[in-house]
Amino acid sequence: MPRGVLVVHRWLGVLVGAVMTIWCLSGFVMMYADYPRLTGEAQLRGLAPARSPDAATLARVELRDDARLASVRVETMAGRAVLRVVPAAVAERRIAQQRAAPSTVDLGTGRTLTTVGRADVRRVAETFARESGIAGGVRSIAATGIDQWTVQTFRRNRPLYRADFADAAGTTIYISGRSGEVVQHTTRRERFWGWLGAVPHWLYPTMLRQDGAAWAQVVIWTSLLGCFLTVTGLWVGVARLRRGRDGRLASPYKRLWWWHHMAGLFFGVLVLTWVASGLLSMNPWGLLGRDAGGAARERLSGAMRWGDVRAAIGAMTALPADTRRIESAPLNGRVYLLSVDHAGVATRFDAAAQVAALRREDIVAALRRGPALGSLRLIAEEDSYYYGHKRAVTLPVWRAILRDAETTRLYIDPETGALIQAANRDARLFRWLQDGAHRLDLPGLRARPYWDVIVLVLLSGVTMVCATGMWMGLRKAKRDMRRWLRLRRRRVA
Repeated sequence: MPRGVLVVHRWLGVLVGAVMTIWCLSGFVMMYADYPRLTGEAQLRGLAPARSPDAATLARVELRDDARLASVRVETMAGRAVLRVVPAAVAERRIAQQRAAPSTVDLGTGRTLTTVGRADVRRVAETFARESGIAGGVRSIAATGIDQWTVQTFRRNRPLYRADFADAAGTTIYISGRSGEVVQHTTRRERFWGWLGAVPHWLYPTMLRQDGAAWAQVVIWTSLLGCFLTVTGLWVGVARLRRGRDGRLASPYKRLWWWHHMAGLFFGVLVLTWVASGLLSMNPWGLLGRDAGGAARERLSGAMRWGDVRAAIGAMTALPADTRRIESAPLNGRVYLLSVDHAGVATRFDAAAQVAALRREDIVAALRRGPALGSLRLIAEEDSYYYGHKRAVTLPVWRAILRDAETTRLYIDPETGALIQAANRDARLFRWLQDGAHRLDLPGLRARPYWDVIVLVLLSGVTMVCATGMWMGLRKAKRDMRRWLRLRRRRVA
C-alpha cells in the first residue's frame, strides 16, 4: 500500500474509527430500544369519544365541494368537534417518510384554526392522560422550541407545547399549537435509552438533525469515509500476513495489534457490509429511486372530494359505541368512512351510513386502473417483504402482485381497504440492502432469541475491530506527533 494511503488510514482510524465504535456500541442498544415516537395507536387511545356532526354543522365548513382531499378525520379536541383535513395537493408535495400536517377546522364555527390557546392545550393533555391511563395528572405545560425528541415534528407543528406528567414513568407529550394534536410521546426510560441508542447511532444531536440536508450529508460522507477505512484496513490485513516455518499464514503482530489484525480478517467484511448498508439507508443521490406507495395509494382510493365526504359524514347520525375517530377510507373513487374505537377496531361504512364489509371484488375493481393484476391472495403469514421483527404487522392481509415492469407488491388492510405497504423493485432491493444486510433481518434468522445470539456475537467482533483500531491509531498518531515535534525543535535549534 502507498505510504500516503496508510497514513490516511491511520488518521481515519482515529477520527472515523471513533464514530464507528460509537455506532457499534449504540447498535447493542438499538437491538432492543428504538427512537421514542408516538404511534398511531397511542395517539388514538388518548382521544376523547367522538361525536358525529350534523349536516348543518358541516355546511359551515369553509371548503369548496369540489376540493380534492387526501384524508379527512373527525375527532374531539378540547371538548369540541374538529375536522382534520389533508388536501390532495399537500399530500402530493410532502417529503418522503414525513406525515403531512393536517389543517384543523373547528366544526363549531366552520373556520380553520390557526392557533390553539394554552387552556385548550391543557385540556388536550388532561384528556390524553385520562384516556391513556397516565396517573398523576399534568405537572406542567410550557411552550417549547425544538429539542432532541421533536426534531422530526417541530417545524410542521409549531408553536409546540410540552406537557410533563407526574407519573412514575416520567411521561412527556408534545402538543401542536396549530392543531391541538398530540404529536410526540416519550417516557423517562425511552429518553434514557434514546440517548444511548438512536441519537448516537443515527448521528442525531439536535444541533445537527434540525438541518435535514446538512445531517444527511454528514451521515453520507462519514459512511463513505468508513467504507474507505474498512477497505484499506482489509488490504493491510491481508498484505501483512506472513508464512511461518510450517507453511501456515500467520500475523506478524503481537498483543493488541494481533487481536486487531485477526478480528479485522474475520469480521472486516461484515464491518464493510454494515457501514455500506448504513450508507445506502440514506439513499444517497437517489440511487434507489422513490417508493411506490403514493401512486399505489392514489390508484386504490381514487379521487375524493369534500362534497361527497360531507354528505357521507352527515349521514352518520348514529355511531358505534366508544367511537374515538371518524376517518375517510376511499376506495375506487367511492367514499367510505371508518368508525374507530378506543382499541383501534374499525367499522367500515358506505356513503349511505350502512355497514360495508370489504370484499375481494372491491379490491379487484379498484386495481383495474393501471397495470394488470397478476394475483390477489389473502395471506395469513408473513413473507419476505411484509413482516414484523421488532414491530407488529396486520395479519391476515391482502397481497396484490401487479404485472407491471417492477412486479410491484401491494399489501392491503382486509378491514378497511387501506394500503399498508407497497414494494416495487427499488423497495425490495432496499429491503435486502437495509433490513437484510444492516439488521441481519433474514428469513430463517429472524426468530428470536436465535437472532439475538447471532447478532450479539457478530456485533461484539465488529466492535473489537473498530475499538482496537481506534485505540492503536490514536497511540500511533501520538507517537508520530511527538516525533514531528522533536524534529521541529532540532531544526529550530
